[in-house]
Amino acid sequence: MGVLTAVHGDITEQRVDAVVNAANSSLLGGGGVDGAIHRRGGKSIVEECRELRASAYPDGLPAGRAVATTAGLLPVRWVIHTVGPVWTRAEDRSAQLASCYRESLAVARELGARTVAFPAVSTGAYGWPLDDAARIAVAAVQEAVDKRAFDEVRFVLFDIRAHEAFARHLG
Repeated sequence: MGVLTAVHGDITEQRVDAVVNAANSSLLGGGGVDGAIHRRGGKSIVEECRELRASAYPDGLPAGRAVATTAGLLPVRWVIHTVGPVWTRAEDRSAQLASCYRESLAVARELGARTVAFPAVSTGAYGWPLDDAARIAVAAVQEAVDKRAFDEVRFVLFDIRAHEAFARHLG
């Protein structure tokens, strides 16, 4: 792999082959990253997500899984939707969170995407503690990435605290 980085910025403005959407299981938009991607990408994304719900995922996309759509008006080729787990003290869902990153990379590889941008999955409304989420994300990407398949994998963090946490774990 060429480069694994953390950048402070807006994921909807990234010029990469694929951006990963921290989606909810409905795939039909929501708040945070999900809402921003759907708003900026336009109606073609939600139309394709509706088709996925009507066919392959009638009950919604399960946590830890990933699926791709076109990118609509975004400056990328594809959006890879992944559903992060909701954080809870009662149950360790770290494997599901790591799976979001591994599954997204597998989808990106199948698509032929050479550059991929990730948000901090599950750290917003789903309440995952930021430092722990960064640790899990960085480790999962480092373990799962095929060094020949990707030129760059970047974590795009909207706020400074998130950027600092991911940068720390990247070393």
